[in-house]
Formats: sequence, C-alpha cells, structure tokens
Amino acid sequence: MGKQVDWRRQAVVYQIYPSSFNKGTLSGIEEKLSYIADLGADVVWLSPIYASPDADNGYDISDYRAIKPAFGSIDDFDHIIKTAHSLNLKIVMDLVVNHTSDEHDWFLESKKSRDNPYSDYYIWRDKPNNWGSFFGGSAWTYEPLRDQYYFHAFHHKQPDLNWENDKVREEVFEMMRFWCEKGVDGFRMDVISLISKSGNWADGKTDASGYSHVANHIAHGPRVHEFLREMNQKVLSRYDLITVGETAMVTVEEAVKYAGFESGELNMVFQFEHMELESGVHGKWATSPPKLTALKKVLSKWQTALYGKAWNSLYWDNHDQPRVVSRFGNDKDYRFESAKMLALCLHFMQGTPYVYQGDELAVTNANFTDISQYRDVESINAYNDLVGRGIYTKEEMLERLRYSSRDNARQPMPWDEAELQQNDPDSVFSFYKKLIALRKTLPIIIYGSYELLLPDSEELFVYKRKFDGEELLVLCNFTQDYQTYH
Repeated sequence: MGKQVDWRRQAVVYQIYPSSFNKGTLSGIEEKLSYIADLGADVVWLSPIYASPDADNGYDISDYRAIKPAFGSIDDFDHIIKTAHSLNLKIVMDLVVNHTSDEHDWFLESKKSRDNPYSDYYIWRDKPNNWGSFFGGSAWTYEPLRDQYYFHAFHHKQPDLNWENDKVREEVFEMMRFWCEKGVDGFRMDVISLISKSGNWADGKTDASGYSHVANHIAHGPRVHEFLREMNQKVLSRYDLITVGETAMVTVEEAVKYAGFESGELNMVFQFEHMELESGVHGKWATSPPKLTALKKVLSKWQTALYGKAWNSLYWDNHDQPRVVSRFGNDKDYRFESAKMLALCLHFMQGTPYVYQGDELAVTNANFTDISQYRDVESINAYNDLVGRGIYTKEEMLERLRYSSRDNARQPMPWDEAELQQNDPDSVFSFYKKLIALRKTLPIIIYGSYELLLPDSEELFVYKRKFDGEELLVLCNFTQDYQTYH
C-alpha cells in the first residue's frame, strides 16, 4: 500500500465558510466547534479569514498575517486554535498564494514603477495576449502608473504572483511558517496547480467567449512540482500537517506527482472531473446532473488508479459547488433519504472525506429568483455576459444559476434545524455521525481495494471494498423508486 500516512487516512475534514457559518465571526465559529466534535470530524478547514476587500469572497487577500476585521482579531484566532485542540480538532487554513488582492502592499508597490524592489512580484507585460480569465473577460488589466498590463487568472482585483521570483516564494514560505508556529495543523491550497506559468505567452485558440481560456495555458506549469517540493522541504516537512491541493485540470498521472506517497509534495489533491461532467460550451452553467454511469466511471477511475500510489480526497460539494442533495439527490420528496444515500456512497470509498457545512443537515440550494440576490462575482459576471450576448434569456440563466451558482453553498447555516437533528437518532446528522464512527473502526474503509459493480446501471451505484479477507458491499439507489440488486 505504500507509505503509511497515520492520522490523515482516518481523518474526516469539516469545511467552514466563515461568513455564513455562525454570526460571521471567529468567536461564532468557536462557539460551534463542539458541534463539529460531536459529529465526529477530526479536522476543521477554514475558508479564508484574512484581511480582504472581498472582491472574491476573501480569496483576494490584502494582508496574509491579519484577520479580516469583520471576523475578529488575531487573538480570536488564537482562541479558536486553543479550543479546537482541546476538543481534539485540528485547524486547516486556506492558503491562497497564486494571487493576492490588488490592495496588498506588494502590489501597491509593484505597480508604481518597473524598477522598485517589488516590481517583479507580479506578472507584467507591455501588451496583453488573448487569454480570458476564469471569471470572464480578459486576463489582463492595464495599469497607467507602469504603463503596462498585469496578469490575473481570476478577477482583475486578484493579480497573480510571480513564482519565478525567489523572493516571492520565500515571502510565502515565511508566511506559512508564521501560521504553523501559531498552531495551524495544515493547509488547503487554493488553485495551487496554477502557480507555475509556462513562460509561453502566445495567443491561443479562442472559445465561445471570444478568448482563449487561461486554464489551458497555466495549469501544471513546468516548475510547479519543483516549487511544491521546495515548499515541502522548507515548511511542510517541519510540522505535522495535513495538506490538500486544489488542482484544476488534474489527471491521475499528474495527481500522483502532486500527492504520491513518495512525491515529497502534498498529502492529497482535489480533482474536479466529477464536478465538471455537466459543463458545456458556455461553461459550468447546467440545469441537471450528469448520467449516473458517467459519474460512476469518473469516481471509480480515481479510486482504482490511485490505489497504492496516492491518497484520494472525497467530496460532493464545497464553497464553490452547489449543494449535493440538490445536485445529485432529490431535495424535495426524498431530501433526507437522498442525503443519507449520498453520504454513504462517498464515505465508504478510499480517501479522506470532506464534509461541507450543512451537508450533515441535508441543506439544499438557495433557489434565488432574481439576479439582485446573488453576491458571487463568477455568477454575476456569467449572467451579464451570457444574457448580454443573447446566449440565454434572463430566466434561462437564472435557472442555471439556481442549479450551479457558488452562492448556493454560501447561505447561512440553519442552526435551529441543527439542534433538532442532533437530538434525532434518525436524522441526517446522526447518519453522518454513524458513518464517521464506522470509518474509525473498520480498517476495510481505510485500506480496502475498490471494485465497481453494475457499471452500466443508471439507477444503482454499487461497489465492493476488499481487505484482509473481508468484503464490504455498498449499494446506493440514485432514484426515487425501489430497485432490485442481483
């Protein structure tokens, strides 16, 4: 099975989106840590809590060592670490180092001139190419102070850092050491597969947007593994951490480089293949889930291809995805039943399960009816672009946002319902609790091999785990009808 990865293999991670979890504050999060401990999770992943202008919900950081004032203070964070550790919970921070905010001191200096100490902390060009950003429009913005364009793979207020600059990497590593010394137990690394740019800035083939999508040019660049091995050597290996990289467009082969048992880089990566099955010519804006056969094929590929080589991360949704019970389940007639089924399907696979806040309560999509209700920059930009170009009518695009928008996952936690479910032995919360407990008592869930059964069924997701002479058969019904298994 390769290198043993001790506690990380048994761990279950609970993700918190701070602004919508409890009171929108760190003290509010601290109040609910006992709730997470009761669920049985081992690790709490905090989406960004750093100082930020919030152009992209905190993923545009203006000061890596400061807490966003609306969330609280650095003292409040210290309290969270202390309380979490007293409950045997570990804390994982979101590491956002592909880009900063354009209000970060580094960028404020960098844009002043072409010859100051920070001038090459970012990526500047005299002329833009035809690359388009993840959030729509050009990936370049003109800065008159330098009379140059700066590169941003995402929002124009998120300029990309220049990882080719040794000083930039050392600044990042020093910042990571700062949080590790505060007691942080790991990092979820935002879009980490994009940090090494290819150096080839030529125009690319345009798509339906009129641009050449930036992802095709910067994912898994030539020095990305070198950079992560350096990060591991200088920071990660010096602490007992859990690390997971968000790796857009990752293949199985590439994932083994990032997270192989002997890679010297990360513990695991997030892959998005099962999240992108609905995507079409105009992006992710679908209205219905993919075929079950397609979903099973992708998840099973990752289960078998990484077995004995690298460790899987298991998730149905997160802050960037719609709610799982609305996406793959029936959130009306069989909300609780489908939520339990989806949880079981995921948690009995091999890998570290990630529970996004509210999954354990079967929280559904927001079902907004007007564009004014949306806050997510990706959703708003897509609405303006696709409606503006006549691709969809307003109502057609709203239907797509109701299914796919990131805002679906960013609504307030229903704490009244949480209290009810905690006290109900038949609730979704109690079901998650049982699943997590089983994970800690059945080695077959951690170490067993995986075999997909009935690959052609559009109704049933059936697989078998084997370990040490034992077998575990998992049957999941993705329909509202009774099904027969032979």
